Amino acid sequence: MSKLWTLITQLHAIAGPVVTLLYPLYASVVAMESTSKLDDEQWLAYWIIYSFLTLMEIVLQSLWEWIPIWYDVKLLLVAWLVLPQFKGATFLYERFVRQYINERNKSPNGGKAKNKFFDFIASKKGDHGA
Repeated sequence: MSKLWTLITQLHAIAGPVVTLLYPLYASVVAMESTSKLDDEQWLAYWIIYSFLTLMEIVLQSLWEWIPIWYDVKLLLVAWLVLPQFKGATFLYERFVRQYINERNKSPNGGKAKNKFFDFIASKKGDHGA
């Protein structure tokens, strides 16, 4: 029985990096090489949501230490984000992130607010002086 338990704990330890990093990295490369933009959106949304989740995990680390099943919950959440059957990352991005960004970029008069940092980053090479 102890060998079975050792195997289960080893698989559990390997599952995290495989689900959160290895498969998404592979799928992101495949998406970049495909002609479809839908898979690009899914994986870009995944990396945005996963980065936010990781930052929140760092900030709230002392809280997570008191929740013994946090690693399992996180693994299930990330699996939902990653698995193509659910497209959880796209769902969360469309439902919350895009809505938040659109609200933040609107000026009070209804037009788009100027975001100088974003304009600088997104401008084309040689277009910084305009």
